[in-house]
Order: sequence, then structure tokens, then C-alpha cells
Amino acid sequence: MLGYISRRLGLAVLVALTVSILAYMMLHLTGDPALALAGEGASQADIDLIRQTYGLDRPLVVQYGDWLWQLLRGDLGTSVYFKTAVGPLIMSKLETTMLLAVCSLIVALVISIPLGVLAAIYKNSWIDRVCLAIAVFGQALPNFFFALILIMLFSITWRMLPVSGSGTWQHLVMPSIALGYYAAPAFMRLIRAGMIEVLGADYIRTARAKGLPPGVVIFKHALRNAIVPVVALAAVQLGFLLGGSVVIETIFALDGLGYLAYQSITFKDYPVTQIIVLLLSVIYILLTLASDIANAWLDPRIRVV
Repeated sequence: MLGYISRRLGLAVLVALTVSILAYMMLHLTGDPALALAGEGASQADIDLIRQTYGLDRPLVVQYGDWLWQLLRGDLGTSVYFKTAVGPLIMSKLETTMLLAVCSLIVALVISIPLGVLAAIYKNSWIDRVCLAIAVFGQALPNFFFALILIMLFSITWRMLPVSGSGTWQHLVMPSIALGYYAAPAFMRLIRAGMIEVLGADYIRTARAKGLPPGVVIFKHALRNAIVPVVALAAVQLGFLLGGSVVIETIFALDGLGYLAYQSITFKDYPVTQIIVLLLSVIYILLTLASDIANAWLDPRIRVV
């Protein structure tokens, strides 16, 4: 087990290092960063001054090395647009994004678990087809379009929820539904497949032969075993929800990392954009690592891979 964890940890470090290189190169792939920071109409003297101030006149490898060393020391740089340290700025937005991701994950599980169980119990029936259709519709429907539908219904037509902003639980309802419904189909298909396999097992037939109530057989014996892979998938999906919050937070103007990323891209605040991309990527890598370790602990056969 320790050998498997060491291998996965080493791979995670390599992936994180690769992501850091891509995040830094993003600054140069958009063109001359000094020209972008100076803005339109800037003189050549101003552009040269910015290039010298930010160290953009040095070799690219040296720039990356200095940037990475500053990150390891805890210095995330200074925002060009907000004129403040990037670290405290991002930490002030992280709580909203994490709360949105957790709420969206709960919504996804609340939708997918009943649908997956129903689809497995009534396999190949019209109930199964309806549940699968709901899952396919959720994955095919873009979350930003679904978010607009929710705004039209709950904010404009029925006036039940606020359109945008953050600060109360009402502001998280529609964003969580829009983001969670898009993630629900993956859980639903996994639960359905697991339940179909478990319901055909010998111990389930034995439990039924003993005269146990159907609810006890399904929820205490079958679902308890079928839901084990969902725990590992939840960690990966949580990382996906963190990264997918950019569009949803922008639509609902939530004061989180996603909306901050949109602002930083709009105002060409590259230091903030780089750190957000790197942070969300590292969180996703750590959640994937945790998922791999959990799978290896639950299934020892994975450790030999």
C-alpha cells in the first residue's frame, strides 16, 4: 500500500509541476504581456518600463524559476487590477467557491441516488428509460443555459430567489442546482450499474429468502455495497465542480474564485489568473490522489497496477 501511495504521490507532483509550467506559459501565449499590461496607446518607454519592472526582459526559464520559487515561499504576487496581494484576495473568494461545490455535490447525489436505485430495480422498464432520459438530458443540457432557465423561472416569473449576488443561502440555491444537475448523470449511471450487479448477488437472494422487507434489502444491503465506488467518484467530481464554477459564478455574480477568474481575464490581471488556474488544478490533483488511495484501500487489486 505504501509503495502504491508513493507512486501516485510522485505522479501527482509531476502533474502539478506540469500544470505550473502551463499556467505560467499562459502569460506569454496571449502575446506580449508587457504590451497587454501597458494598455492601448502606451508609449514604447512605458512598455519597456513595465517589462523591466516585472522582469519580463529576462530569459523565460529564469522568469519561471523565480515565479516558482516565490510560490514555494508563499509569495503569490500582486494583482495588477485590484492592487492587492494575490494570496489574501484569492483566500477571501475560496470559501464561496468551496461552499458552492459542496452544495452542488449534495444536489447531484440527491438527484442521482434515487434515480439510480429506481432504474436498477425496474431494469429495462419504462421507469428505467425515464431515469436514463433524465440523466442524458442533464448531461446534454449546458449548465449555463440551464442556469438562465432557472433565473427566468425562480427569479423573474415566480420571484422566489435572488437573481445574483452572494451572502445568503438563497443566493446558492440556483447555482447549486445548475451545477449539480450537470454532475448528476455520472453518479446515476454508476449507481444503476452497481445496484444491478449487487441485486443479482447470492447474499441478496438469501436476504429475500429470509423474508426481509424489500426496503431493508435494497437500502441496507444492496445500496450500502453499490454506493462504495460513488465515494471515490465524489472526490473527482468535487474537483470538476470547482473548475466548472467559473461560468456559473459569472452568471449569478457570486463573489467566488470563478467570478474572480472572469474579472482577472477581462482586465488582463495575469498574476491572479495564473494562481487561480494553478490552485484549482492542484486541488483537483489532490482530490484525484485521495480518490486513488481510497479505491486502493477498498480494492487491494488496484495496488498492483
